[in-house]
Amino acid sequence: MTQYYYVLFFSLIGGLFSLAGGMLLISKKSSAKLLAKYATPFAAGALLAAAFFDLLPESIEQLAEGAAPNWVLAGILLFFLLEHFLRWFHHHHEHAKEDTTQAPLIIVGDSIHNLLDGIAIGAAFLISVPTGIVTAIAVAAHEIPQEIGDFGLLLKYGYSRKKVMLINIFSALMSTAGALVTFGLGSRIDLPLGELLGITAGLFIYIAASDLIPTIHESAKGKTNYLAAILLLTGVLTVGITTEVAHQYLEGGHEDETSEVQNNTIIEEDHHNGETDSHDD
Repeated sequence: MTQYYYVLFFSLIGGLFSLAGGMLLISKKSSAKLLAKYATPFAAGALLAAAFFDLLPESIEQLAEGAAPNWVLAGILLFFLLEHFLRWFHHHHEHAKEDTTQAPLIIVGDSIHNLLDGIAIGAAFLISVPTGIVTAIAVAAHEIPQEIGDFGLLLKYGYSRKKVMLINIFSALMSTAGALVTFGLGSRIDLPLGELLGITAGLFIYIAASDLIPTIHESAKGKTNYLAAILLLTGVLTVGITTEVAHQYLEGGHEDETSEVQNNTIIEEDHHNGETDSHDD
């Protein structure tokens, strides 16, 4: 039951962060744009680090030798096709025409995106608490610029502030629903975790490489942006250190607890066997 609380808490973090960014946009547009500008390179670094430091190694460990990169590639291709047909990564639409028919596509695409983020978090927690936490941090980091962009577009298309807030609350909760359902199913049946982690790694790499990094280059306008480079590296280091610390302390404690339970079980079985032997004598 404790792990369900972990899943619930960390899957809500991304939604809370994104809503905070959206609320900032509503109250002060210039501050929200500044936040999105700084959050974008950090999120790119966090996504890449989560993919290469944690998700891909875990996928390799779960799958047969050489299979994990195939699932990473499958993830990249899958999300390319989804983006191509659903247009759900919204940084590329900041200069779109004011066509209100695009608004429902943004809402649906964002909801699906958040649902898949939640599935990724739930699958990661099935591997271990540290892997789940690292995945949730990476998701939270990239939700900030994404949701600020969504807020801005929906406001531009004529939606009221209250309606935009309600839509994004619902969309954010899709992540939590996806995480809890995936974790609940995985606790009862065997899910293809190695494949899911490989696909998630592909998703993170694709978002960072096709959406966030081009946005960084575009905002630099041909100049060297040292701050963006520093923030990207900070995102990599933050997730890298979090991965190391989480695996060292949280997994270590979990293994010790498991070992203690196993030892107690063995002692109880030995005691029971001894009582049986004594009774037979």
